[in-house]
Amino acid sequence: MVTVAQGLPAGLRVKAEDINGELLRRQAGYGRGERMKIERDEAEILSGVRFGRTMGGPIALLIRNRDWVNWREKMAQEGEGKGVPPLTTARPGHADLGGVLKYGHKDVRNVLERASARETAARVAAAALARLFLREMGVRIAGQVLSIGKIRVSPDVEGDWGGAVRSEKSALRMADPVAEGKAVRLIDRAKTAGTSAGGVVEAIAMGVPPGLGSFVAWDRRLDARLAYAVMSIPAIKAVEFGGGGALSALPGDQVHDEIFPGGARANPLLRKAVLPFHRKTNRAGGLEGGMSNGEPIIVRAAMKPIPTQTRPLRTVTVDGWEATTAHRERSDVCAVPACSVVVEAMVAFVLADAFLEKFGGDSMREIQYNYARYLRDIGAG
Repeated sequence: MVTVAQGLPAGLRVKAEDINGELLRRQAGYGRGERMKIERDEAEILSGVRFGRTMGGPIALLIRNRDWVNWREKMAQEGEGKGVPPLTTARPGHADLGGVLKYGHKDVRNVLERASARETAARVAAAALARLFLREMGVRIAGQVLSIGKIRVSPDVEGDWGGAVRSEKSALRMADPVAEGKAVRLIDRAKTAGTSAGGVVEAIAMGVPPGLGSFVAWDRRLDARLAYAVMSIPAIKAVEFGGGGALSALPGDQVHDEIFPGGARANPLLRKAVLPFHRKTNRAGGLEGGMSNGEPIIVRAAMKPIPTQTRPLRTVTVDGWEATTAHRERSDVCAVPACSVVVEAMVAFVLADAFLEKFGGDSMREIQYNYARYLRDIGAG
């Protein structure tokens, strides 16, 4: 897999180990399948970095698939494919059926290889660069799993930065040990039954200043951009911010976060600047009117169970529309912990883009100067 990241300013410190650390997080998690026993994802930096710092140009990253050697003949770039039988069963819940109809293929493998969530490894690698940039701006992103199946963590863990940080030590990225134990047993039962399990994940971004995004045009709204990015992850079926859908059932005075005079640290992680206002609640999830409001940004995403089942679902063939059962590709029983890392990655992409949009500049020094000036201008200097 090759990915190219462009737009990063010059002067950002980059180490391959920072990228590979994020790739390792994505591979971990109870319930992962056989593929993760084969792969040991590592990114090679091909361009854009010299002596450990970005130069301002595109950065190319390469991740080699160890499993590629097992598919050299079936996925060869040249030749006529003689002796390679076409795959003609369309798995329910995947891109198989729509893909062969859209592109006129006769072999489902032309669709499933590109549509595979394996591509999220490339996203996580590139997003590691965005995370390094945000870290220099004092922004941190942490994620956690809130539920697997019907097993949900304690309410006091949801939206909690400390809980998200603690979840890093959990095989299921759950900060609630009781819920984690129940979820492990649920995954084991799903594996025995030949099915899979989905869940809900959460990403929290701390240290985001107010004013990223905009209300002036629909496509510049930060919440819309975040929702678009997170919904692009395979298997995600719903996205919400802060209190989410539950807020629709409450009266307004129990929904909107009141604003009070008096300082609150503009960046509770690194910066000393203090905003001239504060809030006691964050039901909006750090987003109002299409912009960040200075509170932590909280994004939640619901992941459906992985469609590939060890006990195949009923389907049809794409060459004769005859009844059959779906073929089985290697897949996970539960990839919700990995999904948490991918959601973090997409949040990092959007926030880094919004930061660059707001504070501009071609070098880290210039951007940091612009950011410091902005904090002074809004009374946080």
